[in-house]
Amino acid sequence: MMMTSFIFDVDGTLTNAREAIDPVFEKFMHEFVENNTCYICTGSDRPKTLEQVGEKLTNKFELTFHCSGNHIFKGNQEYGKTNWQLSKEQYKFLEDALDSIDYPEKTGNHIEQRIGTANFSICGRNATLEQRSRCSKWESTHQARQSISEEFNRLFGKDTEALVAGETSIDIFKLGHNKGQTLEYITDDVVFFGDKCFPGGNDWDIAKQSNVFYQIDHGWQQTFEILRKQYHNH
Repeated sequence: MMMTSFIFDVDGTLTNAREAIDPVFEKFMHEFVENNTCYICTGSDRPKTLEQVGEKLTNKFELTFHCSGNHIFKGNQEYGKTNWQLSKEQYKFLEDALDSIDYPEKTGNHIEQRIGTANFSICGRNATLEQRSRCSKWESTHQARQSISEEFNRLFGKDTEALVAGETSIDIFKLGHNKGQTLEYITDDVVFFGDKCFPGGNDWDIAKQSNVFYQIDHGWQQTFEILRKQYHNH
């Protein structure tokens, strides 16, 4: 009989985007992770994950795949990483795309190179939670990230990939180095929880290869409810 591993995205799945985990849910997750084989797989970097999930809980996971699996930790020890960066042409494309978007609240730090990935944000990484929320609402009607991702992939898709991620951004990585790569480390049946489990979303590749996946549309509360009702005594 196959064992089951649980893999969790962070933003929109274990926490609200860029916010700390709810204390009641955190207590539940400590117990759940102690009793099940669990992994984190997030587009965010290590510092943001620790800030949101907390160091103690993060280090209980079997492995934590940061930067879409391009920076891996076991406990607090680095386990592996991918060396990749945007080319000058790709960086220039993103700068031009940002200039062409008629969005009023651009806060700075729009293109962030992470370990093995890059993140592009329309409102910028300097945005407050309120500014991010406004950008997310604007984005839901304008779909700017979708069109930028598609154009990026048309130009650079033979070796690089851009996918819609989180509330306000796009994740970019070397082709094949999206979240799906993390399954190479797992031999169990996989249950995956993520908020972008659709074509063009940064959870799609891992979701479609999982034995079961849950598209989380209603935040960490939905994840909490599914775990309590279906897997608590797993």
